[in-house]
Amino acid sequence: AMVAARRRALAGVNCQQSGLRVLGTPERQPMKILHVIATPRGEHSQTLPFSRAFLGHLAKVRPDLTVQELDLSTTTLPTIDDTIASTKYRLMQGLPVDRDAARTWPFVEALIEDFVSADLCLITTPMWNFGLPHQLKHWIDCIIQPGYTFSFEGGYPSPLVQGTSMVCITSRGSDCSPSGPMGAYDFQEPYLRAIFGFIGVTDAEFVHAQPLDHPVLREQAHADAMAAVEKLAAAPRWAA
Repeated sequence: AMVAARRRALAGVNCQQSGLRVLGTPERQPMKILHVIATPRGEHSQTLPFSRAFLGHLAKVRPDLTVQELDLSTTTLPTIDDTIASTKYRLMQGLPVDRDAARTWPFVEALIEDFVSADLCLITTPMWNFGLPHQLKHWIDCIIQPGYTFSFEGGYPSPLVQGTSMVCITSRGSDCSPSGPMGAYDFQEPYLRAIFGFIGVTDAEFVHAQPLDHPVLREQAHADAMAAVEKLAAAPRWAA
């Protein structure tokens, strides 16, 4: 029922491309935020306080905003099995979703609809092993689908997502800034910029709380990140 409701809400903005249903973006009032939480630590998270602070400051500028939380540690995502993978290849070939995927594909569509209907996607994620938590990569693998977030015609991909911006708030144990001692180990921000830019989300802001595991620099890093999210939330771009 929830999937059907989402489909009806987007029915007026869907268009057809090579026989595939391309999901568009509805009217932008009130401001809709999809908050993707990629930390499994809940209230013990080092990253969540910065995102909560950002949303609190942003609510002062945009009191009309609504926030939909997607906690990846408590959400069961569709398994990327042979059925899902085969469906992706079928779509890339211009073929429809087959009966084998009839039960699982609506869940993939629901995740995509939540993403493309948002004005802003806020991603809260720690850095794990210089990259992403596996839950976040799993969600990305679900929403990057041909005919929905990118097209694949003539053997070349092109983006389909329009009107969605992104803010990524991360925490790192070490200083992985470009000029920092661990800068070469940052495989997190470059990947997120690349994969979301691939589908059309090029308006992306990053706030990194780092180095939070350094006994001397930790306190200043925390303060700097809090100041950064407050400044970002106060930017004129968010004004109604």
